[in-house]
Amino acid sequence: MTSSPSLTAAELAFLTAAVDTLIPADDLSPSGSDCGVVDFIEWQLASPWGEGAGLYRDGPFFQAKPEHGYQLRFTPRELFRAGIAAANVWTRSAHGKDFNQLADIDRIAALKAFEEGSAEFSGVPSKEVFEALLNLTMEGFFADPIYGGNRDCSAWKMIGYPGLPARYREAVSTSFGKRYDQPPRSIADFS
Repeated sequence: MTSSPSLTAAELAFLTAAVDTLIPADDLSPSGSDCGVVDFIEWQLASPWGEGAGLYRDGPFFQAKPEHGYQLRFTPRELFRAGIAAANVWTRSAHGKDFNQLADIDRIAALKAFEEGSAEFSGVPSKEVFEALLNLTMEGFFADPIYGGNRDCSAWKMIGYPGLPARYREAVSTSFGKRYDQPPRSIADFS
């Protein structure tokens, strides 16, 4: 898959390192980047959703309780851009290197600091950046492959998900209580 020009090389390097830290390669699946998660994130950020379509953007923007949902002035693309830049500034200060150059153990520690909100980012909350990153990583890993992630249905094979529901409707009654052993099928398999 080819990349759109929406993200810089430094941003792509950060995302590759981050998704591979969240989803490392193991016996069950390839790494997040090998599964196309970075492509998925880049495509989402280049889409109207990434530009803020469907988000209320007129403010005022107040510090709100977490249960009130997203309350920042940033579009998703702006949040990722500002968050990646701030994350690299923080990791250079804490570890002397950009995030993608850190050892695995230091990447894990950095992501934990982002998640807890203990990493001080300038202009954007690290916890919000981490949550957005984690959500898009999970979406890209488990989404239908037609959207750029879950390459070769890797995540679906790992969890035993058969894919497009219309395809296995009949098998529900005939295979009840038995293992469904057909390969997963994507929307693209039917178009």
